[in-house]
Amino acid sequence: MKKLLVALCIAALFTLPLAADDTSTKEQKEDVKAEERVKAAGRVIDEIQSAPDGGMPTDVLGSAECVAVIPTMLKGGFIFGARYGKGVASCRTPKGWSAPAFFQMEGGSFGLQIGGQAVDVVMLIMNDDGMKNLLTSKFKLGADASVAAGPVGRQAAADTDWKLRAQVLSYSRARGAFAGLELNGAAITQDKDSTRDFYGHMVSFKSALTGATPVPDNAYPFLSVLAKWAQRAEKK
Repeated sequence: MKKLLVALCIAALFTLPLAADDTSTKEQKEDVKAEERVKAAGRVIDEIQSAPDGGMPTDVLGSAECVAVIPTMLKGGFIFGARYGKGVASCRTPKGWSAPAFFQMEGGSFGLQIGGQAVDVVMLIMNDDGMKNLLTSKFKLGADASVAAGPVGRQAAADTDWKLRAQVLSYSRARGAFAGLELNGAAITQDKDSTRDFYGHMVSFKSALTGATPVPDNAYPFLSVLAKWAQRAEKK
């Protein structure tokens, strides 16, 4: 009897990752259109930066080469944790913020995790090395690009460690709470389906993020918000 119980427990543990995969597949099918994600990404940045005494320090945001946002990333599980989300990114160019590039992020963690939650994720790509990794449209945080939880609040700007050690700074917002987020092990790849949905044809990460692709009008709900907060950061 004991042997049977042990076998059942082991089998249950190994079926959990499969259940997480099923959930991810379901969420992918129910994913909103790319244009709606662009609008949601703009709202996330605006709400975070509008919060009093919170958000990302202005000089940190002002120093970012690129900004990537995942509105509502799923995370959690029982024993085996998982992350899955789709986002949109833009980089600085001589003409302003670039046309949006669409990506998906998947990553896992092992440890005691019970339950799950949906969080908004913001990633700031802070230097040329981080941008080069982003332009490849396929890289792993913590392996190909160094990543660290970003400083939060106006006073956090005094800590200059982020200038020296991280290519990517990451943040999360869940239930109104905003904080730095550890994303080691998460893999970022191009979301080709959303790219075609938004542009009507395939556009490479490099073409979009370097300014080679013209900015369509429906990108401005995200890009105008980035421009607004970047300009405020530059004035301080």
